[in-house]
Amino acid sequence: MFAKPDLHVAPVTPELVDAVRALRVAPEQAPFVGDTGFNLDDALRDENSEAMAILVGATPVGFYRLDFAPTIVARRSIGEASVGLRAFFLAVGWQGRGLGTRAVQACCEDLQARHPDRRLLALNVNCRNVAAINAYRKAGFVDTGELYLGGSAGPQHLMVRKL
Repeated sequence: MFAKPDLHVAPVTPELVDAVRALRVAPEQAPFVGDTGFNLDDALRDENSEAMAILVGATPVGFYRLDFAPTIVARRSIGEASVGLRAFFLAVGWQGRGLGTRAVQACCEDLQARHPDRRLLALNVNCRNVAAINAYRKAGFVDTGELYLGGSAGPQHLMVRKL
């Protein structure tokens, strides 16, 4: 039996910026994730955001951003101290290895350790992105039944997970 890789998450440091910026998803996934460089730069300059790397050992294999503005995901307050999860992805060469659920779990553990006042992780996922919807459900997210209709790639489900 093979050992599971050392997967963990950490804020993107200056040393990781170039490697994270180079990460890519499959072309058909790009409309759902957005431009990595834009999301990375925007998160690094926004005082209400954190740019996060998904790492296997010291190697960046994915990225996401955390947004702490209360209306960033639902476009309204959700009623609990929430965090928005945006632009979450594993690079195309790291997909299909069972790392997605572990990455979400690592994200939640990191949030609980560094931001214990936050109670809810919220995200929007495109209605056509069935693989991501299933992965988020497997990671403990529930669909609120609410749709966000302003997504550039079409309508999105609002999903939440208790921290």
